[in-house]
Amino acid sequence: MTDPRPLVEPHPLVEPHPRVEPRPHVEVVEQELAAELLGGVTAPATRDVADYALWLGDDALILSQQLMQWVARSPELEEDVALANIALDQLGHARSLLRYAGTADGRSEDDLAFWRDDRQFRSAWLFCQPNGDFAHTIARQLVAASYQFALYSALQSSADATLSAIAAKAVKEVEYHRDHAVQWTLRLAGGTEESRRRMVVAVSDIWPYVDELLRDEPLTDRLDGIAVRPSALRDEVDRVLDAVFAEAELERPDVAASSGGGRRGTPFPALGAILTEMQVLARAHPGATW
Repeated sequence: MTDPRPLVEPHPLVEPHPRVEPRPHVEVVEQELAAELLGGVTAPATRDVADYALWLGDDALILSQQLMQWVARSPELEEDVALANIALDQLGHARSLLRYAGTADGRSEDDLAFWRDDRQFRSAWLFCQPNGDFAHTIARQLVAASYQFALYSALQSSADATLSAIAAKAVKEVEYHRDHAVQWTLRLAGGTEESRRRMVVAVSDIWPYVDELLRDEPLTDRLDGIAVRPSALRDEVDRVLDAVFAEAELERPDVAASSGGGRRGTPFPALGAILTEMQVLARAHPGATW
């Protein structure tokens, strides 16, 4: 299917992900997809690996749910399409990760998406931040995409074949998400006095939730060689954000980090409302198929 997204040249501030030249045989692609979709060739996840997949899958699922709220509300018609496509990419990443997590105990991706409450989710607080105005959504996207690009780039080297395959697919899509956020950050910061004011406020409001993304947890310590240690991503995330801020003439906010806690089952207060909307249909009609 043709990708309807506009073609956007990568911004010079960020190093583009190396493009993969077309391969003469489809066999390799089929193997990657089989591993990603668990087509019978991948062993079930261990409990720790499943918990790690839940971290990343919940991040993607909640971000997708948030972005879909912009459809028919974004400032430009083209942005309706762009944000919807980014949301669909995130939903695809969430499905792959939740499906893999479910192999540990026999739950399906729908079980994990629709039948857990907020204390059972493991999404970092950044992804639960409200859309706010468009500048807040772009500030959240800038941080989220910079983090996810660094994460999936590193996760391709995971000793876990399924996580590696999922990351190899996701990183190509997240590269576009990052470039989209960089270009909108520059556009808003360099636009009108009002757009700049909103961008400055948005970056300041989002900044307390950056630290949790890069904070090591006991789970990642136990998954050496399989998971990516969050603190190992800090230099790359800082490099991209500092470069964007320099060109946009934005200052790194001097604000305290939030306590976070999403990885340990302490949900951000807004998560309950997000889940209520996302889960209402499945819970109203349990077992329904369509």
